[in-house]
Amino acid sequence: MRDVTPAEQEYLETLLHLHEAGRPLTAANVAREMGLSAPTVHEMVRRLQTDGLIERDERKRISFTEDGMAVAREAASRHRLVERFLTDVLHIPWHEVHAEAEKIDQAMSPAVAARMREAIGGATTCPHGHPIAAGNRVQCGTRLADVPVGGRVTVLRFENERPEVLGDLHAAGLRLGLGGTVTARDDDAVEVDFGAESPARLHTHTADTVTVWTSAAPEAVAAG
Repeated sequence: MRDVTPAEQEYLETLLHLHEAGRPLTAANVAREMGLSAPTVHEMVRRLQTDGLIERDERKRISFTEDGMAVAREAASRHRLVERFLTDVLHIPWHEVHAEAEKIDQAMSPAVAARMREAIGGATTCPHGHPIAAGNRVQCGTRLADVPVGGRVTVLRFENERPEVLGDLHAAGLRLGLGGTVTARDDDAVEVDFGAESPARLHTHTADTVTVWTSAAPEAVAAG
């Protein structure tokens, strides 16, 4: 992998995450995903472009160079591997491993990575539902924020790994594979009955970070 800074790797991982999720690669989306200010993100985007890791067109839309994509996929795969190891082997809660993995993944040797792969067995995704082999994501699922009332859902992926977002999802009782029914929604929030004592209530912007399988008809989802 090319010699890039830890900060550059983090931005490239975020861009890859947006790419996998089918979202536009823009500085504004990177800022939202990472919870950073626009000036901070624009400065790093310029550095990535200068270093030949990304390109931007006349409308400032971002695309990966071949080198940039290679770095992003290797960095994301390593990070997701560490997350799975921390969850499955060290039993750290799924909503806490993203921040912990960031402290480990960039200093990890290939030998340690190989031992981690052995330890996690046949696991193919990180604890948030993303493929460890970055770039192999199957484009499927619907954002929870788009599912109409009455739609049956099963939690498939968590699309934003900022600790505060994952903490909110954990506090609401969500986990991968959990099934439920959307019972209410408005402009501010979505409520889902997952079989707990009371429905999980998620702010709309948080529900938009959750990808689900849904039984709702496509036209109902689009209309919703």
